[in-house]
Amino acid sequence: MKLTIIVLITILVIGTIVIFFGYLTNQHYIQIIEKSNPYEKLQNYKEELEKINQHNQQLLSELEGKMVNSDDVHLEQLNQEIKVLKRVINDNKVELEQVIKKLSTLESKP
Repeated sequence: MKLTIIVLITILVIGTIVIFFGYLTNQHYIQIIEKSNPYEKLQNYKEELEKINQHNQQLLSELEGKMVNSDDVHLEQLNQEIKVLKRVINDNKVELEQVIKKLSTLESKP
């Protein structure tokens, strides 16, 4: 009986400690997020857009390579995929330009 009570108290103490440290860790993470300003958020967004755009450019190159080496059956499907990918790339470029303009206006303000 004593062993059962000791085990339950130990489990309760360990669980409380784990929950407490989890709470402290979570609060620290929230504070880090809150410290980032709009300029940093836009800068991170711009970097992510650039990565996405590079990935899409690579996909486009691969699709165009497949188109050269493809037979007539898959040619129409590849053309459609290329059109969609080009549209996505253009949309990303427009959005990236807008983010860069916003960053430059934020950067010029003290």
